[in-house]
Amino acid sequence: MSSTPEPVIDANLAVALDALLAEQSVTRAAARLHTSPAAMSRTLARLRRVLQDPLLVRAGQRMVPTPRAQALRDEAAAVVRRVGTLLSPDTGVDLTALRGTFTLQAADLVGAALVPGLLRLARQEAPGVSLRFRTEEMEAGPALRDGWIDLEVGAIDHVDPETRVEELVTLRLAAAVRPEHPLAEGPLTPEGLAAADHVVVSRRGRFTGPLDSALAERNLRRRVTVVLPGHLTAMMLAARSDVVCLVPVAPPGEAPSPLTDAVGALGLRLLDIPLPLPPLTIGMAWHPRHAADVGHRWLRDAVRRTVRGDVPPGPGPELEPELEPELEPELEPELEPEPEPD
Repeated sequence: MSSTPEPVIDANLAVALDALLAEQSVTRAAARLHTSPAAMSRTLARLRRVLQDPLLVRAGQRMVPTPRAQALRDEAAAVVRRVGTLLSPDTGVDLTALRGTFTLQAADLVGAALVPGLLRLARQEAPGVSLRFRTEEMEAGPALRDGWIDLEVGAIDHVDPETRVEELVTLRLAAAVRPEHPLAEGPLTPEGLAAADHVVVSRRGRFTGPLDSALAERNLRRRVTVVLPGHLTAMMLAARSDVVCLVPVAPPGEAPSPLTDAVGALGLRLLDIPLPLPPLTIGMAWHPRHAADVGHRWLRDAVRRTVRGDVPPGPGPELEPELEPELEPELEPELEPEPEPD
C-alpha cells in the first residue's frame, strides 16, 4: 500500500479545512458551510488522508487542533480569502485608479460628437484614462479580434459572429444646406431635392445611396457633384456652397442628438426630406474578451451616455490663473551728501 498522499485539486477542501480549524467542531463547521455533519465528517477524514495528520483530536467533550493544524490555520484562512477574491465579480475597482489608453474607431462625425462628452466623463470619473480615435480605415471584425481597436462606434454592419453589438440610437436622414441656399426657405419637394447638386458621403467612394432609390421610384434622379469620405468635410462644403448634404438627426419629438452639434456649429439649416428613407442605427461593437473588464465596461457606458446626451455638465480643463507681473518697488533717489561747512 502506497503512502503517497492523494493529489489535492479541490478548492472546497481548503474551505472545509478553514472552517474546521476555525470552529474546532465538525457540527459547527458543517453549519458554517451549510452542509450536514456527516458530510463534514467525511471531508475531515479526507483531509486527514491528504495531510497525513489527525488535525483535530478529542480532548474530553471537545476537539483540539494538532500542532500541524495550528500551523495551517492562518494559511488556510488566507487561501480561502484569495479564492474568494479570485472567484468574485470584479466590481470593486476604483475608476480613478484606472490607467491606460482606449482606442475607438468611428467616422469623423461620430468621433466629433463623442469626444467632448467622453473627455468630460473621463475627467470626472476616470482621469487616468486616455482616448485614441481612429477613422474607419480598418474592417471592424478583425481589428476588434486582433486588439487593434477596443470599440467600434457607428453604423455597425460587417462584424465577426462572436462580436458583441449594442444598438445605441436610431436616427433619420435630413438635408443640410446653408441659409443662402435656394432650397433653404422650403418646403422641400422631391423635385427640388433632385434638381439640386449633392455631396455624397461614402468611405468606399460610392455615388448612390438610399436617397437615390427613393427618388428612382418617382422617376427622379439627383446630380452628385462630389463624393467625400467624411461627413464633416461634406458639411463644411455645404456651408460654403450650394450643395445638399445628408446628415443624421433625431426623429421628431426626441431630444436632439449630439451628432447634429456640427450642424449648428457650421450654421447649416436642416430640411425634412419628403421621401421614405430607412433609419440609420448607430451602435457599438466590441470583442467578447472585454465583456467583463471593468475599464471597458466604463468605456461602453460612457459612450452610451454620450450618444444619448446623458453627460452631466462640468467644467473645462482647469487652467492656472495668469497673474499680473509684479511691479518692482520704486527706489528712493540716492541723495548727494551735503558738504561739511569749512
